[in-house]
Amino acid sequence: MPSQLDQLKQFTTVVADSGDFATLKQYAPQDATTNPSLILKAAQMSEYAPVVAKAISDAKQTGASGKQLLDEVMDALLIAFGVEILKSVPGRVSTETDANLSFDTDALVAKAHRFIALYQKQGIGRERVLIKLASSWEGIRACEILQREGINCNMTLLFSLAQAVACAEADARLISPFVGRILDWFKKSAGKDFAPAEDPGVLSVKEIYAYYKKFGHATEVMGASFRNKGEILELAGCDLLTISPQLLGELSADSSPIERKLIPAAAKENKIEKLALDEKKFRWLLNENAMATEKTAEGIRQFNADAQKLAQFIAAKL
Repeated sequence: MPSQLDQLKQFTTVVADSGDFATLKQYAPQDATTNPSLILKAAQMSEYAPVVAKAISDAKQTGASGKQLLDEVMDALLIAFGVEILKSVPGRVSTETDANLSFDTDALVAKAHRFIALYQKQGIGRERVLIKLASSWEGIRACEILQREGINCNMTLLFSLAQAVACAEADARLISPFVGRILDWFKKSAGKDFAPAEDPGVLSVKEIYAYYKKFGHATEVMGASFRNKGEILELAGCDLLTISPQLLGELSADSSPIERKLIPAAAKENKIEKLALDEKKFRWLLNENAMATEKTAEGIRQFNADAQKLAQFIAAKL
């Protein structure tokens, strides 16, 4: 029997959730995603010192100094890792915008333009890049603008159907609902664990998947942030799944048969009702969903904290 990873690839696009190039070569995913936490981890690894050095060298060529130079290096580093990742995957890389811009639509659009320009300078076309934006109202508006310009967006830090519907209506290329972080919240709240089939994160992605297929949204669903292999297997058949190196290893080492759980035709039969959204309704529904409100805010804070740690790491080298 082929491995569970190879079986999964038959009906789901597998994406590596890593900035580690060796992992990408080992498991041969289609795409790769990064975030400030993953880049911080990779940048501190000795084998990637040349990537960091190149980013610093490229940034210094702009003639910037002080805080401006640090900002230049930070952006250059994200793109440097993205360029290296694209040497190991045939598809796309997701590069994350600054978390502290999550509530500033204009700044997010400007940052996306900058990322695309930096990639183009390295010979990488926009078709191989996904701009990651937090699924705040402002982030979704930035997505809407960028998608109209032909810049594809990956909407991250997404924890609710309201966020997913707003992203689809903004024509996002794909969304990344955070399965494991949803599970974390409910485990803490309920004081118990959940079997994969009853996992609140898994159920959230299944609901979003069904909604998209029933109402004909082209936005792809990419389950993310998994805590265990069982969550992944329950979402077999999802458009995409972005998986950590540890769980890619577990799937690769197991040859047990897996069953496709998400099927477009079956999802279309779901009795879910269409959700009418405007800004007021979006903000209210998000407010009423304690888990989504808390995890979105926490995620933005966490990514910003790791970005600050990365900045301190770079500043020491400057």
